[in-house]
Amino acid sequence: MMDDLKISKKKPSYPISEALHNYLQEYNRNIRLPIFYDDLLRFQGSVEVYDKNDEDTLWIRVYYNEYERIEIDLSLKRVYSNLISDGNENIFKFLNIDAIDFCTFGNSKPFRIKVRNILNDNFTYFYVKKADASRVYGLEFEHMLSPYNLNFLVYKDTLIEEHIAGIPGDEFIKTMLPDCSASEKSQIAKEFIKFNERCMIRLLGDMRSYNYVIVPTHDFDQVVFKIRAIDFDQQCYEGKLNIYRPQFFKENYDMVMLVKEKIQKESIDQYKIEERSIVARRMISYHDRIGELLTCMKNDTLSIPKYIDLLKEDIYRYTLDMEFRKSKTMGDVMKNALNFVKRNYEGVNMQTFS
Repeated sequence: MMDDLKISKKKPSYPISEALHNYLQEYNRNIRLPIFYDDLLRFQGSVEVYDKNDEDTLWIRVYYNEYERIEIDLSLKRVYSNLISDGNENIFKFLNIDAIDFCTFGNSKPFRIKVRNILNDNFTYFYVKKADASRVYGLEFEHMLSPYNLNFLVYKDTLIEEHIAGIPGDEFIKTMLPDCSASEKSQIAKEFIKFNERCMIRLLGDMRSYNYVIVPTHDFDQVVFKIRAIDFDQQCYEGKLNIYRPQFFKENYDMVMLVKEKIQKESIDQYKIEERSIVARRMISYHDRIGELLTCMKNDTLSIPKYIDLLKEDIYRYTLDMEFRKSKTMGDVMKNALNFVKRNYEGVNMQTFS
Protein backbone atom coordinates (compact mmCIF):
# COMPACT_ATOMS: atom_id res chain seq x y z
CA MET A 1 0.00 0.00 0.00
CA MET A 2 2.90 2.34 0.71
CA ASP A 3 4.33 1.82 -2.78
CA ASP A 4 1.02 2.72 -4.45
CA LEU A 5 0.57 6.03 -2.61
CA LYS A 6 1.25 8.86 -5.04
CA ILE A 7 1.26 12.63 -4.54
CA SER A 8 0.45 15.09 -7.30
CA LYS A 9 3.80 16.22 -8.71
CA LYS A 10 2.94 19.90 -8.81
CA LYS A 11 0.12 21.27 -6.71
CA PRO A 12 -1.09 24.60 -8.13
CA SER A 13 -0.68 27.69 -5.98
CA TYR A 14 -4.02 29.14 -4.90
CA PRO A 15 -4.31 32.90 -4.29
CA ILE A 16 -5.28 34.50 -0.99
CA SER A 17 -8.98 35.40 -1.29
CA GLU A 18 -10.41 38.67 -0.01
CA ALA A 19 -12.23 36.80 2.77
CA LEU A 20 -9.03 35.05 3.87
CA HIS A 21 -7.17 38.36 3.65
CA ASN A 22 -9.73 39.93 6.01
CA TYR A 23 -9.45 36.97 8.39
CA LEU A 24 -5.66 37.35 8.49
CA GLN A 25 -6.01 41.06 9.22
CA GLU A 26 -8.41 40.37 12.07
CA TYR A 27 -5.94 38.03 13.76
CA ASN A 28 -2.80 40.12 13.11
CA ARG A 29 -1.39 37.77 10.49
CA ASN A 30 -1.46 40.42 7.77
CA ILE A 31 1.09 43.21 7.97
CA ARG A 32 2.75 45.48 5.44
CA LEU A 33 6.17 44.03 4.63
CA PRO A 34 9.19 45.95 3.33
CA ILE A 35 10.23 43.16 0.94
CA PHE A 36 8.48 40.62 -1.30
CA TYR A 37 9.31 37.07 -2.32
CA ASP A 38 9.95 38.22 -5.90
CA ASP A 39 12.53 40.75 -4.67
CA LEU A 40 14.69 37.91 -3.37
CA LEU A 41 14.59 36.18 -6.75
CA ARG A 42 16.85 38.89 -8.20
CA PHE A 43 20.05 37.24 -6.98
CA GLN A 44 23.16 37.49 -9.13
CA GLY A 45 24.82 34.19 -8.28
CA SER A 46 24.75 31.15 -6.04
CA VAL A 47 26.74 28.22 -4.66
CA GLU A 48 25.46 24.82 -3.56
CA VAL A 49 25.11 24.18 0.17
CA TYR A 50 26.44 20.87 1.53
CA ASP A 51 25.88 19.34 4.95
CA LYS A 52 28.58 18.18 7.37
CA ASN A 53 28.80 14.88 5.46
CA ASP A 54 29.40 16.71 2.16
CA GLU A 55 25.99 15.70 0.83
CA ASP A 56 23.94 18.12 -1.29
CA THR A 57 21.20 19.72 0.83
CA LEU A 58 19.23 20.91 -2.26
CA TRP A 59 19.69 24.49 -0.98
CA ILE A 60 21.80 27.08 -2.75
CA ARG A 61 23.34 30.14 -1.09
CA VAL A 62 22.49 33.21 -3.12
CA TYR A 63 24.29 36.52 -3.62
CA TYR A 64 23.15 39.98 -4.63
CA ASN A 65 24.73 43.14 -5.97
CA GLU A 66 26.36 45.03 -3.13
CA TYR A 67 24.07 48.06 -3.35
CA GLU A 68 20.99 45.77 -3.33
CA ARG A 69 22.29 43.61 -0.50
CA ILE A 70 22.40 46.56 1.93
CA GLU A 71 18.74 47.33 1.29
CA ILE A 72 17.74 43.65 1.35
CA ASP A 73 19.52 43.07 4.69
CA LEU A 74 17.75 46.03 6.28
CA SER A 75 14.37 44.90 4.96
CA LEU A 76 14.93 41.35 6.26
CA LYS A 77 15.83 42.71 9.69
CA ARG A 78 12.53 44.60 9.68
CA VAL A 79 10.68 41.40 8.72
CA TYR A 80 12.40 39.47 11.52
CA SER A 81 11.55 42.16 14.07
CA ASN A 82 7.88 42.15 12.99
CA LEU A 83 7.76 38.36 13.15
CA ILE A 84 9.24 37.87 16.61
CA SER A 85 8.52 41.13 18.41
CA ASP A 86 6.79 44.48 17.93
CA GLY A 87 8.83 45.72 14.98
CA ASN A 88 11.24 47.67 17.19
CA GLU A 89 14.15 48.96 15.09
CA ASN A 90 16.46 49.36 18.09
CA ILE A 91 17.52 45.73 17.75
CA PHE A 92 18.77 46.18 14.17
CA LYS A 93 22.29 47.12 15.26
CA PHE A 94 22.62 43.78 17.03
CA LEU A 95 21.46 41.70 14.05
CA ASN A 96 23.30 40.37 11.04
CA ILE A 97 21.84 38.56 8.04
CA ASP A 98 24.44 35.79 7.75
CA ALA A 99 22.99 33.92 4.78
CA ILE A 100 20.12 33.81 2.30
CA ASP A 101 19.52 30.31 0.95
CA PHE A 102 17.12 29.25 -1.79
CA CYS A 103 15.58 25.78 -2.10
CA THR A 104 14.93 24.53 -5.62
CA PHE A 105 13.12 21.41 -4.40
CA GLY A 106 9.38 21.12 -3.73
CA ASN A 107 6.34 23.30 -4.36
CA SER A 108 7.10 26.35 -2.23
CA LYS A 109 10.71 27.08 -3.36
CA PRO A 110 11.40 29.00 -0.13
CA PHE A 111 14.16 31.37 0.87
CA ARG A 112 15.75 30.56 4.24
CA ILE A 113 17.12 33.57 6.09
CA LYS A 114 19.79 33.09 8.77
CA VAL A 115 19.71 35.88 11.38
CA ARG A 116 22.53 36.15 13.94
CA ASN A 117 22.80 38.21 17.11
CA ILE A 118 26.31 39.68 16.90
CA LEU A 119 26.55 40.12 20.69
CA ASN A 120 26.40 36.41 21.50
CA ASP A 121 26.45 34.61 18.12
CA ASN A 122 23.04 33.01 18.72
CA PHE A 123 21.21 32.56 15.44
CA THR A 124 17.86 31.49 14.09
CA TYR A 125 16.07 31.22 10.76
CA PHE A 126 12.90 32.35 9.12
CA TYR A 127 11.48 31.59 5.66
CA VAL A 128 10.17 33.74 2.85
CA LYS A 129 7.73 31.93 0.55
CA LYS A 130 5.19 32.61 -2.14
CA ALA A 131 1.85 33.01 -0.39
CA ASP A 132 -0.47 30.09 -1.16
CA ALA A 133 -3.95 29.72 0.36
CA SER A 134 -3.43 26.00 1.03
CA ARG A 135 -0.31 26.73 3.05
CA VAL A 136 -1.96 29.55 4.99
CA TYR A 137 -4.92 27.34 5.96
CA GLY A 138 -2.48 24.61 6.94
CA LEU A 139 -0.52 26.96 9.19
CA GLU A 140 -3.67 28.27 10.85
CA PHE A 141 -5.05 24.80 11.54
CA GLU A 142 -1.68 23.72 12.92
CA HIS A 143 -1.69 26.75 15.22
CA MET A 144 -5.18 26.01 16.53
CA LEU A 145 -5.48 22.21 16.48
CA SER A 146 -1.97 21.03 17.35
CA PRO A 147 -0.14 21.56 20.67
CA TYR A 148 2.13 24.11 18.97
CA ASN A 149 1.73 27.82 18.28
CA LEU A 150 3.03 29.20 15.00
CA ASN A 151 4.15 32.67 13.97
CA PHE A 152 3.69 33.71 10.36
CA LEU A 153 2.88 36.85 8.40
CA VAL A 154 1.21 37.37 5.03
CA TYR A 155 1.37 40.43 2.81
CA LYS A 156 -0.05 40.29 -0.71
CA ASP A 157 1.73 37.35 -2.39
CA THR A 158 4.48 36.90 0.23
CA LEU A 159 4.43 34.57 3.25
CA ILE A 160 6.87 34.78 6.17
CA GLU A 161 7.19 31.69 8.40
CA GLU A 162 9.13 31.21 11.58
CA HIS A 163 11.59 28.33 11.75
CA ILE A 164 10.38 25.14 13.47
CA ALA A 165 13.39 23.69 15.28
CA GLY A 166 13.95 19.94 15.40
CA ILE A 167 15.75 16.99 13.86
CA PRO A 168 14.49 16.21 10.33
CA GLY A 169 12.47 12.99 10.51
CA ASP A 170 14.42 11.20 7.78
CA GLU A 171 17.75 12.03 9.45
CA PHE A 172 16.44 10.96 12.86
CA ILE A 173 15.12 7.63 11.55
CA LYS A 174 18.39 6.89 9.77
CA THR A 175 21.00 7.98 12.32
CA MET A 176 19.41 8.27 15.77
CA LEU A 177 16.43 5.92 16.04
CA PRO A 178 18.56 2.72 16.02
CA ASP A 179 20.47 3.96 19.10
CA CYS A 180 17.38 4.87 21.13
CA SER A 181 16.61 2.80 24.21
CA ALA A 182 13.64 0.45 24.35
CA SER A 183 11.61 2.91 26.42
CA GLU A 184 12.47 5.78 24.07
CA LYS A 185 11.37 3.72 21.07
CA SER A 186 8.05 3.01 22.78
CA GLN A 187 7.56 6.70 23.46
CA ILE A 188 8.41 7.61 19.85
CA ALA A 189 5.96 4.96 18.60
CA LYS A 190 3.23 6.49 20.79
CA GLU A 191 3.98 9.96 19.41
CA PHE A 192 3.84 8.70 15.83
CA ILE A 193 0.37 7.23 16.45
CA LYS A 194 -0.84 10.57 17.82
CA PHE A 195 0.85 12.52 15.01
CA ASN A 196 -0.72 10.19 12.43
CA GLU A 197 -4.16 10.70 13.93
CA ARG A 198 -3.76 14.47 14.15
CA CYS A 199 -2.74 14.77 10.49
CA MET A 200 -5.72 12.68 9.38
CA ILE A 201 -8.20 14.67 11.48
CA ARG A 202 -7.12 18.03 10.08
CA LEU A 203 -6.40 16.69 6.56
CA LEU A 204 -2.72 17.60 6.39
CA GLY A 205 -1.17 15.53 3.62
CA ASP A 206 2.26 14.37 2.49
CA MET A 207 3.81 13.89 5.92
CA ARG A 208 6.78 11.91 4.66
CA SER A 209 9.72 11.72 7.03
CA TYR A 210 11.39 14.81 5.56
CA ASN A 211 8.25 16.94 6.10
CA TYR A 212 8.25 16.67 9.89
CA VAL A 213 10.83 17.04 12.65
CA ILE A 214 11.50 15.15 15.86
CA VAL A 215 11.87 17.43 18.87
CA PRO A 216 13.70 15.86 21.86
CA THR A 217 13.23 17.49 25.28
CA HIS A 218 15.15 16.45 28.38
CA ASP A 219 12.81 15.89 31.31
CA PHE A 220 14.46 14.80 34.58
CA ASP A 221 15.92 11.36 33.82
CA GLN A 222 14.41 10.83 30.36
CA VAL A 223 14.18 12.36 26.91
CA VAL A 224 10.67 13.11 25.66
CA PHE A 225 10.19 13.09 21.89
CA LYS A 226 7.55 15.09 20.01
CA ILE A 227 6.76 15.13 16.29
CA ARG A 228 5.97 18.42 14.52
CA ALA A 229 4.91 19.03 10.94
CA ILE A 230 7.04 21.58 9.08
CA ASP A 231 5.43 21.55 5.62
CA PHE A 232 1.84 22.66 5.10
CA ASP A 233 1.60 22.74 1.29
CA GLN A 234 -0.68 19.70 1.10
CA GLN A 235 -3.53 20.96 3.27
CA CYS A 236 -6.83 19.66 1.83
CA TYR A 237 -5.68 19.13 -1.77
CA GLU A 238 -5.31 15.43 -2.57
CA GLY A 239 -8.22 13.05 -3.10
CA LYS A 240 -7.07 9.93 -1.24
CA LEU A 241 -7.61 9.76 2.52
CA ASN A 242 -4.42 7.72 3.01
CA ILE A 243 -2.35 10.68 1.79
CA TYR A 244 -3.43 12.39 5.02
CA ARG A 245 -2.19 9.43 7.11
CA PRO A 246 1.61 9.39 7.55
CA GLN A 247 1.58 5.64 8.24
CA PHE A 248 1.01 4.91 4.55
CA PHE A 249 4.20 6.51 3.22
CA LYS A 250 7.11 4.19 2.59
CA GLU A 251 9.45 6.86 4.01
CA ASN A 252 7.77 6.23 7.40
CA TYR A 253 8.10 2.44 7.22
CA ASP A 254 10.52 2.24 10.16
CA MET A 255 8.12 4.25 12.33
CA VAL A 256 5.20 1.99 11.41
CA MET A 257 7.29 -1.10 12.23
CA LEU A 258 8.20 0.51 15.55
CA VAL A 259 4.49 0.89 16.36
CA LYS A 260 3.79 -2.73 15.44
CA GLU A 261 6.70 -3.88 17.58
CA LYS A 262 6.17 -1.71 20.65
CA ILE A 263 2.45 -0.88 20.94
CA GLN A 264 -0.46 -3.28 21.39
CA LYS A 265 -3.72 -2.80 19.52
CA GLU A 266 -5.60 -1.71 22.65
CA SER A 267 -3.00 0.98 23.35
CA ILE A 268 -3.10 2.17 19.74
CA ASP A 269 -6.84 2.71 20.06
CA GLN A 270 -6.34 4.46 23.41
CA TYR A 271 -3.76 6.89 21.96
CA LYS A 272 -6.01 7.66 18.99
CA ILE A 273 -8.90 8.46 21.31
CA GLU A 274 -6.61 10.64 23.43
CA GLU A 275 -5.54 12.63 20.38
CA ARG A 276 -9.10 13.05 19.14
CA SER A 277 -10.09 14.25 22.60
CA ILE A 278 -7.28 16.82 22.63
CA VAL A 279 -8.19 18.08 19.15
CA ALA A 280 -11.89 18.26 20.09
CA ARG A 281 -11.06 20.34 23.17
CA ARG A 282 -8.88 22.67 21.13
CA MET A 283 -11.72 23.08 18.64
CA ILE A 284 -14.00 24.17 21.46
CA SER A 285 -11.38 26.65 22.73
CA TYR A 286 -10.97 28.18 19.26
CA HIS A 287 -14.64 27.77 18.33
CA ASP A 288 -15.29 31.24 16.86
CA ARG A 289 -11.92 31.55 15.14
CA ILE A 290 -12.14 28.10 13.54
CA GLY A 291 -15.68 28.91 12.43
CA GLU A 292 -14.47 32.08 10.69
CA LEU A 293 -11.61 30.21 9.02
CA LEU A 294 -13.92 27.44 7.79
CA THR A 295 -16.32 30.04 6.37
CA CYS A 296 -13.44 31.43 4.30
CA MET A 297 -12.35 27.93 3.32
CA LYS A 298 -15.82 26.79 2.19
CA ASN A 299 -15.88 29.55 -0.42
CA ASP A 300 -12.27 29.05 -1.56
CA THR A 301 -10.90 26.91 -4.37
CA LEU A 302 -8.26 24.64 -2.85
CA SER A 303 -8.43 21.55 -5.05
CA ILE A 304 -10.00 20.15 -8.19
CA PRO A 305 -13.53 18.65 -8.33
CA LYS A 306 -12.21 15.13 -8.96
CA TYR A 307 -10.16 15.17 -5.76
CA ILE A 308 -13.02 16.61 -3.72
CA ASP A 309 -15.35 13.83 -4.90
CA LEU A 310 -12.71 11.16 -4.22
CA LEU A 311 -11.92 12.42 -0.74
CA LYS A 312 -15.49 12.85 0.46
CA GLU A 313 -16.32 9.28 -0.66
CA ASP A 314 -13.13 7.94 0.92
CA ILE A 315 -13.96 9.58 4.24
CA TYR A 316 -17.58 8.46 4.00
CA ARG A 317 -16.42 4.84 3.69
CA TYR A 318 -14.17 5.39 6.73
CA THR A 319 -16.79 7.09 8.93
CA LEU A 320 -20.18 6.18 7.39
CA ASP A 321 -21.20 9.80 8.02
CA MET A 322 -23.57 10.98 5.27
CA GLU A 323 -22.59 14.62 5.81
CA PHE A 324 -19.39 14.04 3.84
CA ARG A 325 -21.32 13.13 0.70
CA LYS A 326 -22.99 16.55 0.81
CA SER A 327 -19.63 18.37 0.63
CA LYS A 328 -19.13 20.62 -2.39
CA THR A 329 -15.72 22.10 -1.54
CA MET A 330 -12.64 21.11 0.44
CA GLY A 331 -13.80 23.59 3.06
CA ASP A 332 -17.02 21.57 3.42
CA VAL A 333 -15.00 18.36 3.79
CA MET A 334 -12.79 19.95 6.45
CA LYS A 335 -15.77 21.33 8.37
CA ASN A 336 -17.50 17.93 8.33
CA ALA A 337 -14.29 16.19 9.44
CA LEU A 338 -13.90 18.49 12.44
CA ASN A 339 -17.60 18.24 13.32
CA PHE A 340 -17.36 14.45 13.16
CA VAL A 341 -14.46 14.42 15.60
CA LYS A 342 -16.23 16.79 17.97
CA ARG A 343 -19.38 14.63 17.96
CA ASN A 344 -17.85 11.21 18.03
CA TYR A 345 -14.34 11.24 19.48
CA GLU A 346 -15.41 9.34 22.61
CA GLY A 347 -17.29 6.51 20.91
CA VAL A 348 -15.94 6.23 17.38
CA ASN A 349 -15.30 2.77 16.00
CA MET A 350 -11.51 2.78 15.81
CA GLN A 351 -9.76 1.03 12.92
CA THR A 352 -6.55 -0.97 13.08
CA PHE A 353 -3.17 0.65 12.49
CA SER A 354 -2.45 -1.12 9.22
